[in-house]
Formats: sequence, C-alpha cells, structure tokens
Amino acid sequence: MNTILAMRGIGKSFPGVRALDGVSLTVGEGEVVALLGENGAGKSTLMNVLAGVFKEYEGEIEVGGEVVQIHSPKDAQRHGIAMIHQELNLVPELSIADNIFLGREPRTRRGTLDRRTMDARTVELLGGLGLDLSPRRLIKQCKIAERQLIEVAKALSLNVRLLVMDEPTSALADAEVHRLYEVIRDLTGRGVGIVYISHRLEELEEIADRVVVMRDGAYVGDRPMAGTSRDELIQLMVGRPLGELFPRTDTSAAGEVLLRVEGLSVPGDPAAGRTALHDLSLDVRRGEIVGVAGLMGAGRSELLETLFGVHRPARGAVTLGGSPYRPRGPGQAIRRGVALVAEDRKAQSLVLANTVGFNASLSSLRQFARFGTVFGTVFGLVDRKREAAAVTEQVDELRVKTPGLRFTVGNLSGGNQQKVVLAKWLLTSPELILMDEPTRGIDVGAKAEIHALMASLAASGKGVLVASSELPELLAMCDRVLVLCEGRLTAEFPRGGATQEAILEAAMARRQVTA
Repeated sequence: MNTILAMRGIGKSFPGVRALDGVSLTVGEGEVVALLGENGAGKSTLMNVLAGVFKEYEGEIEVGGEVVQIHSPKDAQRHGIAMIHQELNLVPELSIADNIFLGREPRTRRGTLDRRTMDARTVELLGGLGLDLSPRRLIKQCKIAERQLIEVAKALSLNVRLLVMDEPTSALADAEVHRLYEVIRDLTGRGVGIVYISHRLEELEEIADRVVVMRDGAYVGDRPMAGTSRDELIQLMVGRPLGELFPRTDTSAAGEVLLRVEGLSVPGDPAAGRTALHDLSLDVRRGEIVGVAGLMGAGRSELLETLFGVHRPARGAVTLGGSPYRPRGPGQAIRRGVALVAEDRKAQSLVLANTVGFNASLSSLRQFARFGTVFGTVFGLVDRKREAAAVTEQVDELRVKTPGLRFTVGNLSGGNQQKVVLAKWLLTSPELILMDEPTRGIDVGAKAEIHALMASLAASGKGVLVASSELPELLAMCDRVLVLCEGRLTAEFPRGGATQEAILEAAMARRQVTA
C-alpha cells in the first residue's frame, strides 16, 4: 500500500496550552484511519494543521512522498486534502450551491457565475447523500443534520486524495450514517485515504482499517481495527479502565407528573426547514428520563424548542408542575424552571468569543444581582464574587478542562464547551431539563460523565426529556422512549421493551404502530 500522508513530529502551542507535542500519523491509499482520543486530546488541532487552518506549527508533512508546506486551506486543497470540520464551516446567509463552490465558482465564457453548472452539480452531490434540497436554499434554513451532509458534499466536490472527516455523523440518524458509509467505501475503492474522527466506536468497527489513539496532545498507540476490543481502545484513550458507559442500571419508581402535553400542534416552516408537529401527547414524571427518537426531520428539536418557548403552538394544552404552561419565550420558560441544552451549542448555546465565566452565568445573573432604586429608577449590580464562586463550583464539579474562568470558551474542545453549556443551565436550578443531542461529538469519557449527570438529575427528582440519534444511549438511559415521524408520535416503548430495530421501524412509520 502506497503512503498518501506522513505527518512527523507535529507540535502546536496556544497561550497557556501545549495542544500537540511531537505527533506522527500515516495514511495509505484506500485506507480508513480512525483517530481516537478524549475531547481535548488534540485530534481536531492535528487535522486543522493538516487542513491549513493553523499557519504556524512544528514538524514535517509529506504528501505522496514529497515534503510540502501547508499554511492555508488553499495550500491543503492544492495538495488534494479536504476536511469536513466538526463545527460546521458554512456561511448561513449563502445558498447551498454558493457554499459548496465558495472560492472556486465556475464561470461562463463571459466571466459571470455559471449558476446552471453549480446548481446541477449541487443536486448531483446532494442526491448521492440522499438529500432532496434546492441548491438555492439558504444554509440558515437547513437543519443541523442537513448542514452536516452539505459539508460532506462540499468536500466531495473537490478532487481529493485525502479526506478528513471530523465527527461527520454526530448529527445524523442511522439511515443517513449508512448512506455516508457507502460514500466512504466508494472513495476508498478509488484510492482516496480517509482520516475518520469519531467517538462512536461501533462506527469504527464497521469502516476503519486502523486506529491511532491520542491523549493530552501526544501519540499513544496504533492498532489494527480488526481484533482490537473496545475496552482496549477506551483504556488507551482515557488512561484507565472505563467501567460503565451507561451508569443508569438501577432506576427508582417515577414520581408525580411534572410535564403533561395534550394534543400539541405547531405550524411548520418549510423555508426555515422546520417540521410541523401534529397532535402530540406525552408526559414526563419527576425522577424520569424520557427519550425522543426519530430520523432527520421527525420533529425532535421542534418539540423541545416549543416546550422552551421558541415556537408558539397552534393547539394543545401543556401543564408544568400541575399549572398551565404556555411560555411566550425562553425567558418565561427559564423562570418556570425549564432548561434547554440545544442541539447546536456553537450557534444556540454559547457566545464563543466570550469567556467561560461569562457563558456559564449568562442565564442566572439575576440570582447574583443586588437591586436598588435611585430617584425612582430601579438598577441592579452583579455581585461578581458570588457569581465567580458559584461558577467555579459548577465548573469544577463538571470537570471542565480550562485554564480559568476568563479563558475564551471558543478555544475549548467541543466536549468542554458542552460542559460549560450544562454548567450554565445547572446554575438556574431547573426542574425540567430538555436535552437535544447532549453527547453529540463527545468522547467516551465525557459521555459517561454526562450520562452520570443525567442519572443524578433524575435521582434528585428532576424530569429529563432527551432527544438523541444514538439509539444505544436512549435504550440504556431512558425509562421510556417516544418515537416521532414527520411530527407525529408513532410509538412509545417502556424501558427494556424496545430494540433498535423496533425504534427504527416506528421512526419510518407515518402512523402509530403498536409498541
């Protein structure tokens, strides 16, 4: 097998952080190399060096047997390297076609944009990924899962020798994941090398030839995927045996009904890619974790967002803690003790340019404020000492890896960003916690911590409603699993009474099935 890529002794530092320390990696023609490690291990940083995102780095990169200099994304593209980033790199205000061909738009003989060619090629690329979208649709009108596949299409539009996929399936349901596998097999059959970053170990067993493990910015080990156990990989990643990924084995009896939804209907918005909800009825009890499953476009996010006051229902009744609940916005939802861990932490949950402390206290500033009146005007001052003490306690409890509260949250790894989101909502002392893909793009160690937090919240009498594309997560963590298809409830399974096959069958049913 000919070697496409050889990275040797790669080093990279940021202020106060040594992100990479002498890392080496090789990839052969037609080979899928899985890159594993906890959040903060340096996987994405290493690949960003390869993709030209970081201009300065230590070490040497060899492509096709020749030493090359990669200091910009255009340098990487020139050497046949493309990357699908974990944090989606699309321009929301531009169309799908504009994003796919950004910076390399085809031209007509007259020098104008060749829209016909762009649109036709975009439709072809999207069709290969199972997407039926107009090439003129704006990115901001697309769902997260659709955007992720558009990122794949953008990479496939290049003449690539090496494709880096950083968490490409994190927002995809099983049907879309298997479509992506077909694309990967087609690429490797043509000699393209793949570097595949994922925290879903079951994916790697299906498509990876070899696995390279990183920890704390350094190379730890290299194993053939065949014959390597999950336990061995996990121990390499975290440096210790990991006992149980899903810690919720002993569930206590659920308490009184906390949330009750009856006949909820919410208008959709096709232009914004929002699914309508139709006559949904469900309840969540105290001490209970209720899962919501479904394929892309099923209405999972829309349900959680409606309960958080983002969308206004057309019909239906909702009660929270026995009292009518119809929030006019997220502010009212928060005051009633409802929190939402949104699907897209980058766009919906965090101010990336601001600090860890700023983000963690953003939704709970009122509890740290001292109010007074001067000449009839009410004013409030934030007690910064109390705020810092509360945030520090929560950040420490969640084991957020950060140099300090004043560190920019956008410079943290994805897993630590998600922990900051959780810290923000826990500081509001919520009674009902809505979680939309809470472990998307999270390593196995951090995933176990978030699962333990979910179990702890339920044990303390809170209600948890969680939407996830990871069916093993729902089956292991939830007391009940609700299944949506096209905005309708098609099945409800009790704990221990469902299989992945049964959930998928219900997720593709347009009418209710027997559970």
